[in-house]
Amino acid sequence: MRQEAPKGGTKGTTVNHIGFQVPNLRRVVDKLKAAGYPIVTRAELPPAIEVEDDLAYIGDQKTSIAFVMAPDETKVELFENQAMREPIALHHIHFASQKVDEMKAWYVKVFGAKPGRRGSFEAADLPGVNLTYQASTEPVTGTRSRALDHIGFEVKNLEAFCKKLEGMGIKLDRPYTRVEALGIAIAFITDPFGTYIELTEGLDKF
Repeated sequence: MRQEAPKGGTKGTTVNHIGFQVPNLRRVVDKLKAAGYPIVTRAELPPAIEVEDDLAYIGDQKTSIAFVMAPDETKVELFENQAMREPIALHHIHFASQKVDEMKAWYVKVFGAKPGRRGSFEAADLPGVNLTYQASTEPVTGTRSRALDHIGFEVKNLEAFCKKLEGMGIKLDRPYTRVEALGIAIAFITDPFGTYIELTEGLDKF
């Protein structure tokens, strides 16, 4: 069966971009440029933030960042963390919304994310990922059928968690399902703002 092509990139959706941390930003940016991927740091930051040779230093986070446009216009932020040992790791999911406070509160309530801030942004933390929330001056659309169709969280005791969600009045787009061939369980929900979310249990074994 032929699959329908994604309708667009991440910009204009509730997930504006995803962020990865790397130990040496200069090296990664040069590698991406050599591979032909457009570095869009200057275009993605306010004029007040200085960009030199595709890198920008963000004072309130005490690190350098860069933006690259991946295939299908999926925007990716690269965040330098010189203390890390891995070559790359997930850093954050960057949401866009006209209702930042409500979005943050929903993830805190539903997933137990720890509320806080990341630099100038409203944020909340889950193990292994920061959830960053930025106000959008224009309406945004959901993620389904876009290049980044959904985000995902690994959940312990997923079946019980799904029952908890239903008790909170949250509809399951796909109910709790065992995928025996993979030895995992999955479910899908959509947040109130349009972000499609996959819930899994068992992926930590791979």
